[in-house]
Amino acid sequence: MAFLMKSMLSNQVKNLGLGGGGEESKEENTPSDPAAAAGMTREEYEEYQKQMVEEKMERDAAFAQKKAERACLRVHLREKYRLPKSELDENQIQMAGDDVGLPEDLQKMVAEDQVEEEDKDSILGQLQNIQNMDMDTIKEKAQATFTEMKQAAEQKCSVM
Repeated sequence: MAFLMKSMLSNQVKNLGLGGGGEESKEENTPSDPAAAAGMTREEYEEYQKQMVEEKMERDAAFAQKKAERACLRVHLREKYRLPKSELDENQIQMAGDDVGLPEDLQKMVAEDQVEEEDKDSILGQLQNIQNMDMDTIKEKAQATFTEMKQAAEQKCSVM
């Protein structure tokens, strides 16, 4: 791989005209075959090209899968918080196929969030919230509300 990069870069530098006069004569003698220019046989060069294409396809597939997982997470969060849906996310999920889901770590986090929300929504969760409230603050708010209602009633009613 390093040899290929070195030969490609050195050829580009030579093409810029930075080389000496002796190197220019070497360029004229180089074959037009890309395999020979890379210092490989034709079969090695074809095998190398196939490997490069396969690796690119694998990277693209993995990238599409990651994008679909992120889109799935965004869709889940939009449903949870009742936000508008995004067609872009739905398209990314469809392009990746049916095997898209949340990664395991995110599934655990979502499950924990759901358990916490269920606890807060239950009667016991509400009772715990009442215990955590400051009673003095509640009394002050109740008295202020009662006073306001009494003043409003006095203004509307001439008997009081």
